[in-house]
Amino acid sequence: MVLKRSGQREPFERRKVVAGVRAACKNRPVDLEAIELLATDVEEVVRSSGPEISSEGVGRAVLERLRTLDDVASVRFASVYKGFEEAGDFARELGLLLEDRDGRGETEATRG
Repeated sequence: MVLKRSGQREPFERRKVVAGVRAACKNRPVDLEAIELLATDVEEVVRSSGPEISSEGVGRAVLERLRTLDDVASVRFASVYKGFEEAGDFARELGLLLEDRDGRGETEATRG
């Protein structure tokens, strides 16, 4: 079960994860197979978290995995998931993304 911010509980729906990630990846070089694998990973996180996970936990799991697929898609997803309201929200998320990339030792040259 997923505990929503409103306090309501609803069953986890993989199709919602796929739909959200597909929307974030629109016109990006991410294929459907990669999206399906991401959804499978998130589904496993949900399953292993016990009988209940917060919607925030689901969103965080999606965002962590999406960052490894496509930077732009991850910022798009974050803008909806985190409810961005101003340009500073995007700047902050880009800063987190760059910190994460630096922590993994990635640079533009190593990304391909």
